[in-house]
Amino acid sequence: MSELPWIPSYPAGLSHDHEIVRTTVWQILEDAVARWPDHPALDFMGKKRTYRELSAMVRRAANGFRALGVKPGVNVGLYLPNTPHYVVAFFGILQAGGTVVNYSPLDTEKVLAHKIEDSETDIMVTLDVKSLYPQMVQLLQSTRLRKLVVGALSEMAEAPNAVREKLEAAGHLAEIAWDDRHMTFEALLANDGHGEPTPLADAELSERVAVIQYTGGTSGQPKGAMLTHANLSVACNQYWTTARAEPRILQEGQERFLAVLPLFHIYALTVDMLFGIRMGAEIVLHARFEVEAAVRDIAAKKITVFPGVPTMFAAILHHPGIEHHDLSSLKFCGSGGAPLPREVQQRFRGLTGCLLCEGWGMTETSPTGTFTPMDREPRLGSCGLPMPGISFEFANVENPNETVPLGQRGEICVKGPNVMLGYWKNPAATATSRTKNGFFRTGDVGYMDRDGFVYIVDRTKDMLLCGGFNVYPRTIEDAIYEHPAVAEVTVIGVHDDRRGQVPKAFIKLKPGAKEPTLEELQAFLEGRVGKHEMVKAMAIRAELPKTLVGKLSKKELYEEEAKARL
Repeated sequence: MSELPWIPSYPAGLSHDHEIVRTTVWQILEDAVARWPDHPALDFMGKKRTYRELSAMVRRAANGFRALGVKPGVNVGLYLPNTPHYVVAFFGILQAGGTVVNYSPLDTEKVLAHKIEDSETDIMVTLDVKSLYPQMVQLLQSTRLRKLVVGALSEMAEAPNAVREKLEAAGHLAEIAWDDRHMTFEALLANDGHGEPTPLADAELSERVAVIQYTGGTSGQPKGAMLTHANLSVACNQYWTTARAEPRILQEGQERFLAVLPLFHIYALTVDMLFGIRMGAEIVLHARFEVEAAVRDIAAKKITVFPGVPTMFAAILHHPGIEHHDLSSLKFCGSGGAPLPREVQQRFRGLTGCLLCEGWGMTETSPTGTFTPMDREPRLGSCGLPMPGISFEFANVENPNETVPLGQRGEICVKGPNVMLGYWKNPAATATSRTKNGFFRTGDVGYMDRDGFVYIVDRTKDMLLCGGFNVYPRTIEDAIYEHPAVAEVTVIGVHDDRRGQVPKAFIKLKPGAKEPTLEELQAFLEGRVGKHEMVKAMAIRAELPKTLVGKLSKKELYEEEAKARL
């Protein structure tokens, strides 16, 4: 794209070529400690820790990891929910010179084993709960893992004994097979904390991998995106640069972030943790998303920033009695990870008075990409403008080395200092992910309007071929969301002898809503979708499958349909 049509749409004072600072990732924390040493950094299970206290724990963790042999070239896994263990271990590993490898509790044992071997993870940090520890102790016997650092969930709470008793009574605690291949998190921190973080020269920031972040593995085995110190620090500072363009909304040292997205996911890692720390915010950690707990904390703790995914905002809207909760403290809510239905965006604004701004990014972009300016009403259906320092092109879906004109649909391709170094030990995948002029191929289909606003149509892998026509499920989903009975919907392609594929809608209804028939739904969609996009099958479900982040997941539905055809 020879011109940058989004520049005139930027907020006053924001420049596309604004200098984006590159640092080590751990420097983000060090800078916050220097500015706000006595400000609360973390709030978890009734216990608050200041930035000074967090820094002291991180430095002790770094010494503990060094004693275990962590240094440049050594990869350490984190198999943790949102607890202070994650934040302390993350920065401790980086200060020791190592690389973090994130692991999801939703992964199967087979996928976990693949990631351990592929990433060369020898040390894993986890917790003493049945949802985590048994999987890792099994893998300690069957993979290259040589050490488990096991934290106690209760040790980070304000009342550790009471929390432990409650966990024991509920049967959540695992029996730990203590031996010389195990270490407590407390023992990891049992040192004076003296020592300095492993330094990096400026030239090394773009080469030294800070995090190996595995992609979802929608086809084949998951691939590890190599995110450097430069990638992640740039992404964090891109968020800050865009937030600073409207200083009346977010203030350094004055915000409270609600962290319900899992920190092992790139969206939460960068937005909730790194950007939250960059802002000097108090980060309220929830081990998982529970709508009642989230709503209660927003009201009681006066949460000001809530990054989430569309299903979380939809769950809040449909929560019984939500109109009786005071959510007016919210200043900024950001939605990412999946397309934001227009109805959810509009209704959330009506409920809270807070703009719900959509952004787009992905694991390989750390995950910055677009932002919605906070100084105006969101442009419905758009995920915003390209962030400073990032360039966009739209490639022909059939031939990615050709670009399409402004306004036409194509595969989104990006270039910028936030884009990953490449895929870990996978040069072939790295090569095919780039266009001939060095842009990263995202796999997302979208277009840009004449004002530079980006609209996501769908994933190239989700695109359906129906009777020779390209059909994008998101177009159909947006139309179905307008139906007054629909709370959640996802559309997949199912086999059809004549057309190859036809769209099938899986729907979760709003509480008390009357179930529509397929014919009634089709009548509703007349004029909202094209004839080639019309839903040909429908299923009503009490719940729709979701990822741990809360995104609606199509994988399980495709597997279900495939089994039904056998």
